[in-house]
Amino acid sequence: MEIKTTRFGNIEIEESKIIFFKKSVLGFPNDNRFILIPHKEGSYFFWLQSIDTPALAFPALSPAVFASDYGFTVDDETQNSLEINKSEEVEILVIITIPPENPKNATANLLAPVIINIKNNFAAQLVLDPNIFPLSFPIFNKQENAKEEK
Repeated sequence: MEIKTTRFGNIEIEESKIIFFKKSVLGFPNDNRFILIPHKEGSYFFWLQSIDTPALAFPALSPAVFASDYGFTVDDETQNSLEINKSEEVEILVIITIPPENPKNATANLLAPVIINIKNNFAAQLVLDPNIFPLSFPIFNKQENAKEEK
């Protein structure tokens, strides 16, 4: 299947790779079908590209890359909606904000992660407790500190 995108031009995708949001991404109620596109070979970053809106693509990243202690419980309603039976079926991504003037100040939205059942490609964006999870978490903070310690 061919889709049109603003960032990547026309691209060919496998229909079996389409991620269907049962609960839409916040602020985008009409965009329920997305595809994950690697930023480039060997990169940890992805683009969560809408199939229906060519200009809509979110940079995303697994929180395991920069916040190994990040964890939360997926509520029963979401587990049922996404047909999650085991934690091994779940992939978690967070949406990244990258300031064009200084990409090293990129932040991750830990408050509203994207949950994907990799078995059936059903997805949802959760909203967690804002008293525990930040909306803007610096993704290079720990990596920079580790470099300074070495």
